[in-house]
Amino acid sequence: MKIDFHTHAFTDSIANRAITKLEGLANQKALTDGTVRSLISRFDEWEIDKGVVLTIATKPTQQTVINNWAASIKSDRIIPFGSVHFMAEDWESELGRIKELGLKGVKLHPDYQGFEIDDKKMFPIYKKCADLDLIVMFHAGWDCVSPDYIHARPEASRKAHEAVPELKMVLAHMGGNELAEDVLKYLAGAEGSLYFDTSFVADRCPDSMIEEIILKHGADRILFATDCPWCSGKAETDMINRLRISKEDKEKIFHKNAEKLLGI
Repeated sequence: MKIDFHTHAFTDSIANRAITKLEGLANQKALTDGTVRSLISRFDEWEIDKGVVLTIATKPTQQTVINNWAASIKSDRIIPFGSVHFMAEDWESELGRIKELGLKGVKLHPDYQGFEIDDKKMFPIYKKCADLDLIVMFHAGWDCVSPDYIHARPEASRKAHEAVPELKMVLAHMGGNELAEDVLKYLAGAEGSLYFDTSFVADRCPDSMIEEIILKHGADRILFATDCPWCSGKAETDMINRLRISKEDKEKIFHKNAEKLLGI
């Protein structure tokens, strides 16, 4: 069994426009057309049973519409997360509504939303998410939308984690895209509910470094993920299968950790 903890999709009405824009920004061809239907077809191809679909409110005014759509796509294959924007006056009540909608967590993107992960103004949001038992997925490390400035460096992510240690925090891209050495130095081994996902690292980080991070942090806090439509489930699966870790640890990464974290 496999649960992909990091995927993206859009409403049918904007999917083509969104994917075209993102392909240009990333200078990379997408592996789906941006729709949930296309994502599920990739799940079938890559033998993925379920996937977390992440949404991002890039403007305060997008919260309600995005979260309503997220709730509408929930199914036996799709586990949607909502999103809030720190500049929205109603972010606190919206987090409560996200919980009422039955969503398991939220996605926050420091680069797209324009905040530092360890900025104290974000801590009340983290605390509210913790109080509501909502998982928070963060983009971590380098991102093409902000190539000259990284908003979530491992050292800063560690400070955010320590500020609200009860938060179920997931740092994408093995804790920091393109920053594996700093992940190993500042993040790996931190106590508490701090998770890394494997999205987009299969071709960007040496297997030996991934093994070292897993050994230090613990396989029980690593989550299989792809960042589809930007990386294939086959590439990420092959990467995990060739790691020099136990079969039991691979099973944890592929689905058991996600099942426990999501409560499914």
